[in-house]
Amino acid sequence: MIRHARVLPVLVLAPLLLTACGSEKAGDPGPSASASAPASAAGPAADPGTGELASRAQAMGVAPELVYVTEAPGFTLAQQSVGVLGDDGFSATWVDGETNALLRLAVDRGTITAGTCPEQPVGDMSGEHTTCERDGGAWYRTGAGRHEYALPEEGHVVRVSAETDGVPRDVLRAAALAAHRPDAAETDALLPSVEPAPATPVERGDLPPFGDGAPDNHVDVGG
Repeated sequence: MIRHARVLPVLVLAPLLLTACGSEKAGDPGPSASASAPASAAGPAADPGTGELASRAQAMGVAPELVYVTEAPGFTLAQQSVGVLGDDGFSATWVDGETNALLRLAVDRGTITAGTCPEQPVGDMSGEHTTCERDGGAWYRTGAGRHEYALPEEGHVVRVSAETDGVPRDVLRAAALAAHRPDAAETDALLPSVEPAPATPVERGDLPPFGDGAPDNHVDVGG
C-alpha cells in the first residue's frame, strides 16, 4: 500500500524552523561574531589641562603637557630634583642606588632637526661640540662627556641624558623610549601635592600643666 506523505502547512513549519536554528533575535551577534570581536581599548589619556596633574604642575610653574616620567632598572626618582625647566618646562632626575649614576629627564618647548641638532648642546653645556646620530625616531647626541637621547614630540622635545661613562647607551636608550605621560599613580609619586602639609603643634616645655597655662618664669633664690 502506498502512503502519501503529509505536507505540513507553512504556518506550522515556520516555528519549527526557528526552533531548530536557535532563538537569537534578529540583529543579535552570534557566537562567532562575539568571539572575533576585539577587546575594548583603554580610554583616551586625560586632558593635560585638567585634573590633578594640571593643578600640581601649574602650582610648580610647569606646563602640564610637558610633564613626563620614565623608568630604568636600578634607578629611583630623586624627589628633590623635580622642578621647572626654563619658562615652563619640566625636569627630574633618577639615581642608581648602587653606582650613584644620574639619569636626567628634561622636557622643553621647541624642535630638533638634522640642521639644529649640532647647535643644541648636550645637557645644557653651552660652547661644547655636539655630535648627532639618527636612531629610529630619536637623536643620539654626545658632547661634554655626556650623551643624550632626544625625542621630538609635537611642539616639544623629550630628552634623557647622563654621563657617558656612568650610564651605558642601551640603558639610556631604553629610558628614553620608556618616557611617557604619567598616569594618576605616577603623578602622585612624581609631583608634590598642592595642599600644604598640616602644621605640627609645637610643645613648649615652660608651660605648667595647671592654672591658666602662663609660662613659668619663676626665679630661684639668688637669681
